[in-house]
Amino acid sequence: MKAIRRFTVRPVLPEPLRPLSDLARNLRWSWHTETQQLFQAADPEGWRPADADPVRLLGAVSAARLAELAGDQHFLRRLTEVSEDLRAYLGGPRWYQDQLSGGAELPAAIAYFSPEFGVTAALPQYSGGLGILAGDHLKAASDLGVPLIGVGLLYRHGYFRQSLSRDGWQQEHYPVLDPNELPLTLLREADGTPSRVVLALPGGRSLYASVWQAQVGRVPLLLLDSDVEENAPGERDVTDRLYGGGSDHRLLQEMLLGIGGVRAVRTYCRLTGHAAPEVFHTNEGHAGFLGLERIRELAEAGVDFDAALEIVRAGAVFTTHTPVPAGIDRFERQLVARHFGDDGELPGVPVDRILRLGMETYPGGEPDLFNMAVMGLRLAQRANGVSTLHGSVSREMFSGLWPGFDPSEVPITSVTNGVHAPTWVAPEVLRLGALTVGSERAEDALAGAGGGRADRTGGGAGATPRRWDAVTGVPDREIWDLRRGLREQLVAEVRKRLYASWRRRGAGTAELGWIDGVLDPDVLTIGFARRVPSYKRLTLMLHDRDRLRDLLLHPTHPIQIVVAGKAHPADDGGKRLVQELVRFSDDPKVRHRIVFLPDYGMGMAQKLYPGCDVWLNNPLRPLEACGTSGMKAALNGCLNLSVRDGWWDEWFEPDFGWAIPTADGSATDEERRDELEAGALYSLIEDRVAPRFYDRNAQDLPERWIEMVRRTLVTLGPKVLAGRMVREYVERLYAPAALARRALEPATARELAAWKARIRAAWPQVAVDHVEASADTVVGGSAELGSTLALRVRIALGGLDPDDVEVQVVAGRVDSGDAIAEAQTFPLKPAGGHDLEDRWLYEGPLALDRTGPYGYTVRVLPSHPLLASGAELGLVAVPNAATVDGGGVLLR
Repeated sequence: MKAIRRFTVRPVLPEPLRPLSDLARNLRWSWHTETQQLFQAADPEGWRPADADPVRLLGAVSAARLAELAGDQHFLRRLTEVSEDLRAYLGGPRWYQDQLSGGAELPAAIAYFSPEFGVTAALPQYSGGLGILAGDHLKAASDLGVPLIGVGLLYRHGYFRQSLSRDGWQQEHYPVLDPNELPLTLLREADGTPSRVVLALPGGRSLYASVWQAQVGRVPLLLLDSDVEENAPGERDVTDRLYGGGSDHRLLQEMLLGIGGVRAVRTYCRLTGHAAPEVFHTNEGHAGFLGLERIRELAEAGVDFDAALEIVRAGAVFTTHTPVPAGIDRFERQLVARHFGDDGELPGVPVDRILRLGMETYPGGEPDLFNMAVMGLRLAQRANGVSTLHGSVSREMFSGLWPGFDPSEVPITSVTNGVHAPTWVAPEVLRLGALTVGSERAEDALAGAGGGRADRTGGGAGATPRRWDAVTGVPDREIWDLRRGLREQLVAEVRKRLYASWRRRGAGTAELGWIDGVLDPDVLTIGFARRVPSYKRLTLMLHDRDRLRDLLLHPTHPIQIVVAGKAHPADDGGKRLVQELVRFSDDPKVRHRIVFLPDYGMGMAQKLYPGCDVWLNNPLRPLEACGTSGMKAALNGCLNLSVRDGWWDEWFEPDFGWAIPTADGSATDEERRDELEAGALYSLIEDRVAPRFYDRNAQDLPERWIEMVRRTLVTLGPKVLAGRMVREYVERLYAPAALARRALEPATARELAAWKARIRAAWPQVAVDHVEASADTVVGGSAELGSTLALRVRIALGGLDPDDVEVQVVAGRVDSGDAIAEAQTFPLKPAGGHDLEDRWLYEGPLALDRTGPYGYTVRVLPSHPLLASGAELGLVAVPNAATVDGGGVLLR
């Protein structure tokens, strides 16, 4: 029979065991080995059935066992040690506090908004890389002592659980999550009643949400939940599923995340005394409405819209993860308009101004669509992509917002993602070199230079903490035995999961004996696991099936492949790719060499990365924003075999793996491109990867392979750390944003807004009237290296003052079309007053310091000390052909 009501019965812990509750409720246990081992010791038989989740374990352990533990002095000593360790971790100064002590001007707090967070499998609120990245960001911030507050939604059904039908078709399941059974605490008012966030909806309706708190080490994570009694049925379902529903549903989710999220932060800070955030970080466009709520707060305090916009922009950071326009949430203009204004949210904030922030009013845009990423960029003074290549792709993709500027000058920088090593490094890998390092905490030794109290060396992406450097002296035999042991663990895990999958597909026990022979711990193992959008090309490996079979069944150099991944529930194309792969792997001829594991998630990933020898990534370049799965594999000594996209494009070296050649410029259609790149992939495996793995010395050790593993751990490891990433965010984005916000009191913001309005009004009359260069330097179209051009430029300022602008010469090598590459800019100085036609004279030297075809141009940009860059307003004036006296030069 089915229960008519469900509730949670919590265990009553004996007094000596009370610290277990605090340990279970702080998600630091998810990356702290000693805490995990303590809970496993509390109930060894229940640890695996509880999916290694301390909250579930405590909910299932018997009263008799609790009484036994309360009298176990050895266990109590361990409990005291682990509890004191957590207390020291939470209370002591770390990297961020050291920076403040050294005089650094850093924000009092940062609010970090994301639609998903992958902190632990015990809190399934993620679908893929975006959420895992957000979870790693919180963990690294905790290790570094960064005062972050995470903000997201609590999805009662999470993303989805994946299984397969008998014919290999993906099936989705949505188990209900009870917050009382998760490592969460309900945020309550001083009188004990649950805190509520309220949004106004059209038609006089309201959307209520409670706020649940997860504690991620030192970082609170606030998750808004619409499944509360005050809501009507439709509103209760707003936070039902991650990335589910139609446009109306998604819009309400994103309003709750952004607008409700700011209100949740304010409530949390009021109740706990936490410092109010000075910087708001929007992780992807889904949370973009947070900027509108901050404008409403300021408007309520009497600040006009334009001044409030400047204040909000100054303290905002926007991160885009999307390399294609199709991946961005866009809503119909009328739908957005209906939810705001006097009959909806943000009363007092003009609806037309809200719409202008998100409309695609630029060449190539669709003016009737409201674009969440466009709004995010317009509401943030600082923006970034998530790898060097993705930064370049983003500048190109959003260049329409900054007309007149080359994409290279669009003010979107990049901070390459990183991964949280204590979460993703297998304990066996962690113990490599342990005698050299001693007993440092994992988050100290692995967080990167400056990551904790244990290492104060500072340094950036290339710094090598002692934990990594210690691997240099580890003997080859020890490394190889470790790699085989991890492979053996993976084989056992795969067989267990494959058996469970086939049972769910309807197979009987008698027909599954073959699973005992699936995979071989001595065979080269390749991993491929990720979401299944088409651009990631799950089935590229199947392009020539005969050739793949030959690789799998090679008599002396065989390979084996473990594949996992979920297609979006609405993506039938992705589901067909999964089915195609599954059907190939079901073939009795190869099923012992290639497997597909359903229900990919954090728990599976933590087993998969360490056990693979090679991590495969073959997206359509440049559509992989970063690709952090390869980073996690690398931290475990797994070598990458990847298209040069995302992070691999900037950090690839032959020491760390292999680059799959791409057919970017030579293939005219997608099928031809897949054919060329699949052929390159097969050849790499056949000619270089497999031979190196099986090339053994007299001691039966693959020396060259082991050296690549060692170099990956020692040299690449420190670069891919989330600690490095978060430090970059602090130093390059959070700290400047906090300083910019502090500089903008309402009066200053009004002045800045008025200055911008004056600049925009006058700009159509700003022009480069005449450009001339000294004739004696250039002879016959060429000049000598080291000579100097004396430039004189007349500028029409249209009533603006010289202090309002900067006149620059832009110079560098030129191509056959006279486009300037590797440009450098030099300011020109006013050389006198204006004439009767309001033209100003500017002069300056241009040193000719490069040989070859060389050219220059002149431009005028708005200039103000509170602008983050000269391109911020998207305004530029350049000469036309009639104004130029003299052009490019050829340097001898």
